[in-house]
Amino acid sequence: MKFIDESKIEVIAGDGGNGAASFRREKYIAKGGPDGGDGGWGGSVYAVADRNINTLVDYRFARHHRAKNGESGRGADCYGKGADDVLLRMPVGTVITDINTGEQIADLAHDGQKALLAQGGKGGLGNLHFKSSTNRTPRQCTPGEEGERRELQLELKVLADVGLLGMPNAGKSTFIRAVSAARPKVADYPFTTLHPNLGVVRVDTEKSFVIADIPGLIEGAAEGAGLGHQFLRHLARTRLLLHLVDIAPMHEGVDPVHEAHAILNELKKYDEALYHKPRWLVLNKLDLLEDRDEKIAAFLGEFGDDTRYFTISAINGEGCKELTYAIMEHLEQIAEQERDAIAESAQETEIDIYQP
Repeated sequence: MKFIDESKIEVIAGDGGNGAASFRREKYIAKGGPDGGDGGWGGSVYAVADRNINTLVDYRFARHHRAKNGESGRGADCYGKGADDVLLRMPVGTVITDINTGEQIADLAHDGQKALLAQGGKGGLGNLHFKSSTNRTPRQCTPGEEGERRELQLELKVLADVGLLGMPNAGKSTFIRAVSAARPKVADYPFTTLHPNLGVVRVDTEKSFVIADIPGLIEGAAEGAGLGHQFLRHLARTRLLLHLVDIAPMHEGVDPVHEAHAILNELKKYDEALYHKPRWLVLNKLDLLEDRDEKIAAFLGEFGDDTRYFTISAINGEGCKELTYAIMEHLEQIAEQERDAIAESAQETEIDIYQP
């Protein structure tokens, strides 16, 4: 299935049905009075997060989604039937924004989460509501309200605990194949990864985390070079970034230090918040180095960053197990800190009950 991570759609809720103006007319009953019913509600449009969907391809060409109008009221106190709501199933992680106002309508972060996109119109009132002691034969009724109409931007941000960052051919796809069951394409040429891949890394029988591999960045991506920044949004929800660096490039003219700094510069241009996320340096392709210690020490000295680093060889799995255990420990620490923060916040909001 083709991976689509953004789309624009228009949602149109149904109009409410009109109220009816009628009077009771039966044999032997004179002047039966008003009996016009109300119109039914128009159908609303909702978005529902579905974990069984992982792309927005269904909304690439189906751009218009309209709910039906409510039925009009009728005589004999008959109310119009309300129209059924329209449910649009979207991947978990979809962010929905109103194009005209820029307002974020919903962030579908959990499976089954439901969000209202367009409210159906309310049905009009029949003349039954307008009768009074001074108005025995009301002939007025109200029309149904119009349903909402919105133009929306859909943007998918995949949910992952860890994100991989690096130049093309840094070994990101090989790494995710080594530590998970995901099988992204691997080849000896750049840009083999054309869309994000997710892999579940199982550290223990009850411990696992999700890792995301996105297409590699190159210098000048902010100006549109390569695949640009179009997939960096998928790292926005991650808790840890792994910056993979090819420590043993095939071409002599390639400087790993320059490439590492180029990635960080592109990341900073895209989003300061993403740049300041926890980030570890992962030096890959150790199997191609003869004097490992010297090359690694020279790289770290020239790179000039105190970022925590690991050395691995994704092709044969060397160092990968130690890295995954360290990631799991880091994620558990973050989860514990979040639980403590929630508990502390709950204590601060407690209200002391006065007891005389």
